[in-house]
Amino acid sequence: MCKQALSNCILNRITISQTNLDTVLSCFKELQVCKEEILLAEGETSKRMYFVKKGCLRIYFLQADGAEATRYLAFENNFATGLTGFISQQPSQENIQALEKTEVLYISREDFYTLLDQIPEWEKFYRSYLEAAYVTNTKRLMSFITMDATERYQSLLTEHPTIMQRLSNRLVANYLGISQEALSRLKHRLLNNKK
Repeated sequence: MCKQALSNCILNRITISQTNLDTVLSCFKELQVCKEEILLAEGETSKRMYFVKKGCLRIYFLQADGAEATRYLAFENNFATGLTGFISQQPSQENIQALEKTEVLYISREDFYTLLDQIPEWEKFYRSYLEAAYVTNTKRLMSFITMDATERYQSLLTEHPTIMQRLSNRLVANYLGISQEALSRLKHRLLNNKK
């Protein structure tokens, strides 16, 4: 079982001894996930943190009208969990779904918190992860407040082209918070402006 990508991800954020790194890596287990499989459903308790080796996980919630709203997309070398529920152990308001056939490494919440108590470097890693998650979520929230749909689309093209390349128009539109029809009009308008 290859955990090199996870090892690299950890080493890019913190300095850790090989012994402690091996301890951390030993807590992660491999899991193959089918396309559209749900890893966490609303109402369940978030008990795992996932690292995407290959594929894509989507974190989304259901709005009052039953429509889905995508909060986060995790492609290769990124972590994903229902973080609020993972921390609080309250029933999750989010769902985690594989958008492609996906390979993940996961760590249980119990092992995760045991590592926090035993390995000081892991606490540094967690702090780095939380800071990155905060920045990502704040930027995303700000984009919905300060940008119109065209600006959000152009920002997505620039900052996250993988989303455009690998996901359907339905999912891209959902991530942008617009309808598929609005996305099609937006793409058409931008294409005509380039001519």
